[in-house]
Amino acid sequence: MNCVFVYGSMAEGMVHFKKIQSAVLKIDKASVMGSAYQLACGYTVILNEGNDHLPGQVVELKSPDFMIPLLDEFYGFSVFDSTKSLHFRQEIKVKTESGEEVTCWVYFLNPNKLPTSAKAISSDVWEEKLKSPKFMDQLTSRQIQFIQKLSRVSGREVVPIDLPLYRELMSLQLIVDKGRRLALSKFGQEVCRYLPDSQL
Repeated sequence: MNCVFVYGSMAEGMVHFKKIQSAVLKIDKASVMGSAYQLACGYTVILNEGNDHLPGQVVELKSPDFMIPLLDEFYGFSVFDSTKSLHFRQEIKVKTESGEEVTCWVYFLNPNKLPTSAKAISSDVWEEKLKSPKFMDQLTSRQIQFIQKLSRVSGREVVPIDLPLYRELMSLQLIVDKGRRLALSKFGQEVCRYLPDSQL
């Protein structure tokens, strides 16, 4: 299948569209049925439940065998154990603006991964929420660089940090102090995933 329903940050004109732009053959406005939530960092996710018609776009991709695994990585979907995935990739019929039904892949958030801080939003305020300021807009380049560096750390590697930056990131609840090393908080992981220059 070479069609994907995209929404939020991955839609045309939004911050992550450039990740798929070079592989796009065609785009149609469409909607999918479900429920939407706004994360604390400002971006939206959708669940495969509820009766709201949520707007997005059907994107036809060239080289889907190459692009779909990259999208799986971005959305945290594992073909080996979907139950532990951040998102589920599901084959769903969506309705285009012309009324045509198209079968495509849709990335729905795993309900078990929905943060308690997420707020339900209705389809009539969807566009407004997409345009609202994001938490990341408040971060300095220094703060962004540090949390991105911390996100790439594995094991017990220690990432040096100065006291003022430590205090800033702790007050923003982006990091947790584990005694001998720092780590991203759950909120920090959420923010890092949606940073504009995060990798696909």
